[in-house]
Amino acid sequence: MSNAQALLEKIQALPAERISEVEDFVDFLSTKTRRQAALDRLFAIAPAIEAAGAPAITEQEILAEVEATRTARRSRDAGADRS
Repeated sequence: MSNAQALLEKIQALPAERISEVEDFVDFLSTKTRRQAALDRLFAIAPAIEAAGAPAITEQEILAEVEATRTARRSRDAGADRS
């Protein structure tokens, strides 16, 4: 039996509320993996950006971009909830 099959059987044996917790954890791990991959891509291209002479970005600019992205995502998600 494969590890995936054994895990699936264990999950199926759980009560519904525990399955929901497992799903939340899997979502967390998936998000963590995507974020790490994005960070890895950023670090991979950082030398090329620096070599191209792009101006350095300040921490304030980074935080402003993060907040703008979060605000846009919240607006998009709120619009999807109303649909």
